[in-house]
Amino acid sequence: MSTTRKRVYGYLAEFGSASALYKAAEKVRDAGFRKWDCHTPYPVHGLDAAMGMKRSILPWFVFFGGMLGTATGFGLAYITQVEIYPTVVQAKPANIFTVPAFFPIMFELTILFSGFTTLFGLLALMKLPRLNHPLFASRQFHRATDDAFFIAVEARDPKFHPDKTRSFLEEIGGKSIELVEEED
Repeated sequence: MSTTRKRVYGYLAEFGSASALYKAAEKVRDAGFRKWDCHTPYPVHGLDAAMGMKRSILPWFVFFGGMLGTATGFGLAYITQVEIYPTVVQAKPANIFTVPAFFPIMFELTILFSGFTTLFGLLALMKLPRLNHPLFASRQFHRATDDAFFIAVEARDPKFHPDKTRSFLEEIGGKSIELVEEED
């Protein structure tokens, strides 16, 4: 007979409305928690600020991915049309001054590299793909996409304490507080 060991993932607390969740998120942030998240059925304006989230670094990844695409396009066009196989068309020179002819490929590779950087950067920053999440085993979490608002505080947060965190979530208005466990 096999037994599965479980460890505590954290607490999941339900809130009655988006405004209650917003106010609770501010209190969780002010209490100093770092490993926690809000789950809502629709986007709540300003919730990221209430959670104290910093601006993403994804735009910087996309910018440098686009610049790499531009440089790749220029290098590809210059090397193939000036260095390796210079093509003289209507007595126009094949040198560095023919850059306007390189613009289409430079533009296309800028867009292509930016798109790929966006996709793969986003997946990396979100730590995806993750095929399973401990919250999926919760009895009530399925309502997060329908009509419920949740805050999940993870046990790996330095401020997490089983009793104190539960009482804190009750103090800020959390209902149906559930201890979520994950398989080891």
